[in-house]
Amino acid sequence: MTVTETPEYTYESTSRFAQVRPDLKLHYHEAGVGNGPTIVLLHGGGPGASSWSNFAKNIPVLAQQFHVLAVDQPGYGQSDKPVDHPQYFVHSASALNDLLDTLQVEGRVHLLGNSLGGGAAVRFALDYPERAGKLVLMGPGGLSVNLFAPDPTEGVKNLGKFSYQPTRENLEAFLRIMVFDQSLITPELVEERFAAASTPESLAAAKAMGKSFSSADFELGMLWREAYKLRQRVLLIWGREDRVNPLDGALVALKMIPRAQLHVFGGCGHWAQLEKFDEFNRLAGDFLLEGGK
Repeated sequence: MTVTETPEYTYESTSRFAQVRPDLKLHYHEAGVGNGPTIVLLHGGGPGASSWSNFAKNIPVLAQQFHVLAVDQPGYGQSDKPVDHPQYFVHSASALNDLLDTLQVEGRVHLLGNSLGGGAAVRFALDYPERAGKLVLMGPGGLSVNLFAPDPTEGVKNLGKFSYQPTRENLEAFLRIMVFDQSLITPELVEERFAAASTPESLAAAKAMGKSFSSADFELGMLWREAYKLRQRVLLIWGREDRVNPLDGALVALKMIPRAQLHVFGGCGHWAQLEKFDEFNRLAGDFLLEGGK
């Protein structure tokens, strides 16, 4: 293969399964095998979300330099959907740790997480610090503390509406709040996400995930309280027009995380990896590859 040729990464060619526990099977996409270092992509928590729906376009670009593992978190995509689990960030971080053990991935892995996935990445770094490299977090859950914007936000309210009334209309309303560029929300995307989100298993898993944020161990989801413990370098990426985790929510995280930096995209909502595709890929790649832990 010449330097100008790149592999064609499709859903089917990258799709993998791993039985990480007797009662938990995870689905993930793998690309850039043989490249390094390893980067784990963790998707957001909206209805019908999966690693492919969030990162399908980013995977081929990142795989030119990294070994990419894009994981369907428990309850999403083709991964198992248990409904009896601890606080969700703990649940997902523990599953990721078991996946890395199963795949015999050694050393530290970088983590790139969007929204719910950003929170899971932070929980992983807190609970398994010896395995976590740098963090790239886009509008992460759990770190965001709104100083000026109302809480719950528009995005969270619309997420709740779909949970109780899982209609196409409510799903589309939720998706449209995700982005500044409304042309990204196509009928095909709405249909694809609705089909994935409206199964009984997905609906039950989504309710269990939401419930875990008010369960007995809910404080484990308040990541901003532990952010000072992070020793990794952290790149926070925010869309100025984010209506799920608004920009003012970044300020507490920026102050609490010792080695944090913040990049803000104007004309961008909650999906920076798509709305600012080229800039995002360059920014994340340069940050992860530059020297220093």
